[in-house]
Amino acid sequence: MDDPHRPVTGLQALDARSRRLFRELVETYLATGEPVGSRTLSKTSGLTLSPASIRNTMADLAQAGLLSAPHASAGRMPTHAGLRLFVDGLLQIGDLDSDERRDIEDRVSAAGRRPEEVLSEASTLLSGLAGGAGLVASAEADAPLRHVEFVNLSPTEILAVLVSEDGGVENRLMRAPIGLPPAALIEAGNYLSARLRGRTLAEALKEIGEEIASKRAQLDGAASSLVEQGLADWGGPESRTLIVRGQGRLLEAVQAAEDLERVRLLFDDIERKEGLLALLDEARSGKGVRLFIGSENPLFSLSGSSVIVAPYRNRDNRIIGALGVIGPTRLNYARVIPLVDYTAQVVGKLIAGGR
Repeated sequence: MDDPHRPVTGLQALDARSRRLFRELVETYLATGEPVGSRTLSKTSGLTLSPASIRNTMADLAQAGLLSAPHASAGRMPTHAGLRLFVDGLLQIGDLDSDERRDIEDRVSAAGRRPEEVLSEASTLLSGLAGGAGLVASAEADAPLRHVEFVNLSPTEILAVLVSEDGGVENRLMRAPIGLPPAALIEAGNYLSARLRGRTLAEALKEIGEEIASKRAQLDGAASSLVEQGLADWGGPESRTLIVRGQGRLLEAVQAAEDLERVRLLFDDIERKEGLLALLDEARSGKGVRLFIGSENPLFSLSGSSVIVAPYRNRDNRIIGALGVIGPTRLNYARVIPLVDYTAQVVGKLIAGGR
């Protein structure tokens, strides 16, 4: 792991030779996944330097907090801070060619018309093309609502029908409160329709919850229980879908016992749905692709993984969800960043077109 107390040098503090060797080392590491030695750099850097001179420069870069060595006799590899410096200052991000763009469009659009089918295929596609695990957070219900209705399916299940002002219909299964009378379904539906009309769920849930808690809502006990159950089901992370595909691909990158332990920790991280949703939602605060390297996000402080995420938007250019790739820090950033960005654009257009 990186030493958080080690001083970190900025790119502007490196001379031309150090910068060139640093760039060559990081690019070689990202291509091979192996620590890079001085003899390798003497052959690939194009500089007329002896291995001893290169070792001295590498030692300086390590002292600056940009490189580390997994073992005393091994070569060097970039620290998380070194990777961040490389990505921000030296990485040349490529672009997808027309065939790659067409392939993404064809595969995602062929998945089906339903949003969950589009999102599932996008996650699978990202995993296959990027070599990590693909992540997609389902879109939040962002359209203002017009009507809410509850339908009794069985003694234990109720179907909540949410009709938005743009004509969209969303069905959500709920657990039925014990002994719920039919009249309570109508009463609860009328109550929520009146308070949600013209507003999104996110805008109204807190106010409705406070009204229920303070007993200001004019509902009998059964209808109040149904509304509270709806608030609980709709307001938390369980109300949204997190799709993860390609976790097995993370095992393909394992090269040593310590790599296997990192992947095991990463699997534990992926199981924390709420944390991953929060991470993906951070993409909503930016205009484009965001990259988190290792401990830059607390969720991956132990596994030391990298996450590349991008938001996708509806027809009004409003961000409604996010997708991305998670994997080891030696992801091919130059390729994965434009891949994630374009896939998000395609997903947004398809979902907006289906609404």
